[in-house]
Formats: sequence, C-alpha cells, structure tokens
Amino acid sequence: MTANANLFAALRGAFPADLDTIAIDTADDAPLAYRWSDLDRATARIANLLASLDLPAGSRVAAHAEKSVEALMLYLAVLRAGLVYLPLNPAYQAGEMTHFLSDAEPAVVVCTGANFGWVSKLAFTMGCSHVFTLNSDRTGSLLERASFHADDHEPAQRSAGDLAVILYTSGTTGRSKGAMLTHGNMLSNARTLKTLWGWRPGDVLVHALPIFHIHGLFVACHGALLNGSRMIWLDRFDPAHVLAHLPEATVFMGVPTMYVRLLGEPGLTPEACRSMRLFVSGSAPLLPETFHAWQQRTGHTILERYGMSETVMLTSNPYAPADGERRAGTVGRPLPGVDLRIASPDPDSGNGGIEVRGPNVFAGYWRLPEKTKEEFTADGWFRTGDVGHIDADGYVHIVGRAKDLVISGGFNVYPAEVEAVLDELPGVQESAVVGVPHPDFGEAVVAVVVPRMGAELDGQTLIAAVKSRLANFKVPKEIIVVPDLPRNAMGKVQKKTLRDQLQGLFGA
Repeated sequence: MTANANLFAALRGAFPADLDTIAIDTADDAPLAYRWSDLDRATARIANLLASLDLPAGSRVAAHAEKSVEALMLYLAVLRAGLVYLPLNPAYQAGEMTHFLSDAEPAVVVCTGANFGWVSKLAFTMGCSHVFTLNSDRTGSLLERASFHADDHEPAQRSAGDLAVILYTSGTTGRSKGAMLTHGNMLSNARTLKTLWGWRPGDVLVHALPIFHIHGLFVACHGALLNGSRMIWLDRFDPAHVLAHLPEATVFMGVPTMYVRLLGEPGLTPEACRSMRLFVSGSAPLLPETFHAWQQRTGHTILERYGMSETVMLTSNPYAPADGERRAGTVGRPLPGVDLRIASPDPDSGNGGIEVRGPNVFAGYWRLPEKTKEEFTADGWFRTGDVGHIDADGYVHIVGRAKDLVISGGFNVYPAEVEAVLDELPGVQESAVVGVPHPDFGEAVVAVVVPRMGAELDGQTLIAAVKSRLANFKVPKEIIVVPDLPRNAMGKVQKKTLRDQLQGLFGA
C-alpha cells in the first residue's frame, strides 16, 4: 500500500512523543488545557461518528459554528475520516447560507444551538441528511453523539490529489465560488512554511484569528500542529488579551487591523515582546505606517506575506536575515516551489496581472469547469486577479486588484452582493460599493446610493437596514447619498472615480 497522503495523518505524525503535554490552552474566562491525547481521542470519536453515518465517498461536512477548540477538532476529524470540510463564517445569514448549502450539497451540517432552528430547516430543504449542533462551551449534539464512539481511528487512506476542503472565495460579480483544495495542496504549503519561517521546538503560537478561512485555519493551525507546538487559543481578538499572553509566546499571526489595535495599547513595549521571534501579517495590505510604527514600538519587524483561498500562501518576506530584509509595502518573494510571473507588464511601471503555479495551487472551482478553465492560462498558470510587479531584488509589490473586490479587516466582500441588497431597499434607485482606505481595517466598505425620484434617504437608516440582511463585515461603514453616479460614455459606473473621490474619507 502506498503511503497515506491524508493531511491529518501528517499532522498527527507530528504530535510530540509525550501526548500528555499541553497542545492548546484556552485564554477565556474559564481557561482549559487540552492535551495532545485529547486532540487525538476527540478527533477519533468524531471521525467514527461520521463513519457511522454511511456517507457517500467525497461527502461534504459544513461547519457554521463559532470558534472553539472543538470546532478545530471537527475540522481535523473530517480530514481524518477522509471527507471534505466546508468552513462557513458563523456570521452568515439565511440568504447567504442558501447559496452555500445548495451549491456544495453537504451531507452533514454543524451549527450552533442558537441557529439550529433556521439552519436545520434550510439544510433539510437542501437535501442534507444530518444536522448537529456545536457550541463554544463544549455542548451540543455533535459531542454528545460522538461520546458513544471509540476513541481510536485509523486515518482514511487518501492520495495527495484527493479533495480535502472546499473554501468559498470572493469575486466581484455573482455568487461565491468553491475553491477545491486537496490534501497535497495544503500539506505542501504547510511544510514549506514550517521550514521558511523557522518553526522550532518550544515555539508557542498565540491564536487570535477566526478559523473559517485560510489564515487562521490553515496557515496558523497547520503551522503549530505540524511543529507539535502549543497554541494559546483566544476565542476572539482582544488587544489587551493578546498583549497579556505575548510574554509566554514566540509566534503571532494577525491581519493589519489587529496590529493597528495592538499599537493602541500603552503596554506594547519591547519588554512585552521579549520572548517573541515572529509576527506575521496577511489577509489585507499592511500600511507602511503600521509596519514602521511596529518596528519603533517593539523592536520587531512584521513579516508580511501573500496568499489567497485558491492557493494558500504564495509569497513571503524573508524570515532569516541572511535571506534579506523585510520590506514595507511588499509581500516578499515567491515561496520555494512556487512560480510567479507578471503577465503583460506595463512598459513604464512593470505592473501586470499576477499569475502563479505550484503544488499549492487549487484543483479548480467546485462544479464550475468552464470558470476553472477560464482562470488558468493555456500553459497552466493560475490568474490571481491581482495586479503588481516584481522589483530588481525579486520582491513582489501588489498595487491593486484587477477587479473590484474589497478586503476589509481581512475579510473579502463582493461589491455586487452588497449592491443587490441596497438596491432592494425602499427609495433606492441604484448603488455602487467600493473599498476606501481605512487606518484600522485596511479597506472599508463604502456605498454611494442614488435615491428614487421624490425619496429622501438617510445613510445611517440604510446601514441599519443592511445589517439585518448581511454579515457585519459586509455592511458599509458609510453610505453616501448622491444625485447620480459617475459613468463613462457607455454608461458604465466609474468605480475608480468614486474611489478617488473618497480616498480621504477616513483620514487614511
């Protein structure tokens, strides 16, 4: 039999020899210590529960649950069982969930007890056979049912090309697309980062990220698990709590918003960071001002990297000084094994479309073969949709996105999705949504709306109406009412003009 390429098998193989040592400490009001043996046994029980359901091969398991160690265990158990994991932001509402459940057709959905009523109704309508609950206080039917199953389980045999995760990713028009990531995609990336970022015995990670996207679930968790490193687990980001735990940690990963808020803490000093060796930033552009302010306050230089749902990580600023300096405003060089090129570069600026290939690049979009074909070049390179250039030292500079995707606080937002909600509100004739520089969120979602004839609109009232329809990170920070939108000769709304007009809205 060939070696098992199941990602879980690789992560489990990296657990320390002494399974009674601490794997995860929770840092909430009622702290708990999870041992490596707890991770092993609990994931085995959940994997055995899933196996008992007699699901068809390749079945999807959707998780619409709050962050918890048990939610991480669910992810690991799905891998262990050889099924396909579908992480969903717990902020998603019914309208959003309808698309994910109808498109992915999961056989199992796990949600919070508070949402069981509407989620289960929706799931069963979509043909889902099993709905379990999982709460952040270690309660719920998933754990109750799993407790009746054995605590040992042989990881399912999988090849590197087998599907492990479907991660819904943003675009600029239409609905989210499901990026299909294989066991090999994620394991190759985790192993590369383990070496490149100098993971070492004794490292401790402060985990303050959500676990429904690549940064928190794959980059952070895979890094710690593959290194057998302890995690200090925060159920949500709180700058004071992060600061309190830095003296016992060595690694922190965050989005730019987190670094901005940490800089607002008076206690952020070199002494507070005395044991730290690595601060990583990603998921949104890190402003040079934040980069330099962090250096001055802590004596540490943030390592900025670049990745996306379809590829996990692509580039990184150097970790080791011998490999070069970490440069503000860049995302570093392509990772070992990753090829990156600039398509049709502008002769003056060198900017062009960023295209990539490598073992980390996804297998395609779920049930969208034509879209998949469209996003790859004839010679097999993936078109990222980002625009940038490579400088003389090989550092990649991202100057924008070919499309109008907004990244706010590390979360991707479709302008078209927000516009569709706004356009349905009483009195709204039309709307345009853009991303505007923001000192805290990197980009803020801002909407410009045109009222219907005779209607009087108020921005704050519109914001309140949108909050009941969309996850909070998609809700515009400001809604501006104007008599008309700028258009070109063909009648197309000129979003670049709007962005230019609104550049200084938040003082960024």
